[in-house]
Amino acid sequence: MTFFRSRLRLATAFLATSCAALATPDDAAASDPATPARTEIVRASDPPDALDAIVLGIVEGVTEYLPVSSTGHLVIANHFLDLESTVPLYDGEGQMLWAKKPSPKHPEGEPLTIKAAADAYAVIIQAGAIAAVGLIYWRRLLQIARGLFGNSPDGVRLLRNIVLACIPPGLAGLLLGDFIDSHLFSIRTVAWALVAGSVLMVAAEWWRKRQPRRIVEYTGEDLKAGQALFIGFAQCLALWPGMSRSMVTMVAGYFTGMRPARSAEFSFLAGFALLSAAALYKSWKAGPAVIEVFGWSNTLLGMLVATIAAVIAIKGFVGYLSRHGLGIFAIYRLALAAVLFVWFV
Repeated sequence: MTFFRSRLRLATAFLATSCAALATPDDAAASDPATPARTEIVRASDPPDALDAIVLGIVEGVTEYLPVSSTGHLVIANHFLDLESTVPLYDGEGQMLWAKKPSPKHPEGEPLTIKAAADAYAVIIQAGAIAAVGLIYWRRLLQIARGLFGNSPDGVRLLRNIVLACIPPGLAGLLLGDFIDSHLFSIRTVAWALVAGSVLMVAAEWWRKRQPRRIVEYTGEDLKAGQALFIGFAQCLALWPGMSRSMVTMVAGYFTGMRPARSAEFSFLAGFALLSAAALYKSWKAGPAVIEVFGWSNTLLGMLVATIAAVIAIKGFVGYLSRHGLGIFAIYRLALAAVLFVWFV
């Protein structure tokens, strides 16, 4: 019971931090400082409701840690849920709402739309999937915390490798974030990323089965600094929606000599740090816009559903991966890409 309470406190603390970031004062979604924080919005389509939040939470939780791309699936889900409207939104007084207000750098600004809010929502509800890692791998996170206080050399090495694996994608995300948001969140780009990821997975499985002596029982703390950086640079590929961060991390882990289950564990722990930073950053930048469109209740509901779905997915995935590898997921990605090309491209 003590273990359960500690896990629950860890998950609750993270979700509370994300909610605090969402509530940070910001005029991104306001038309005027005097405008009330919550106003009636004139929309081109029905506003997102609880069912939308549940569907998006399930999609996020199930796919976040599977090598199939949660972002890509959320882009697809947004299409079927009719959350792709690019018509600017206005408040009850007829004033335009802004995702990004006009500035010297962006003189035209970016009007708030259903699509802009839905894309940001997809990142913010990752907080729920991140909390799932805290619930399942709390002992490993405690090991890292002990390492910070000099009580666990393994914890220090694990933390070092996680930091090294997060630096390249973190910097790339900051530099390329606006380009990615503007050009890569579409069905076409997701379909191509699914194909590219499938090819990479097949190559990794082929290599792993022909290099059995190089596959050892590495854990995250056993990686050398250069190997951790290699995994970090590989994660930069996951900035392309549809590629999958967990997939490229696991594939890179293969090439460093890690077994599938160990590679998956390091992927989850690296994701805990990287996705936490991404979710908090997006909450700070776009939180008010998301709350304006989705509302507090649907945002929190999406996080909660994502947590439950992610716990179930992680438990099942690690066991499957230990026995079967990544092959079936490569086939699924190709099949999904084929459907997208036929129907949408």
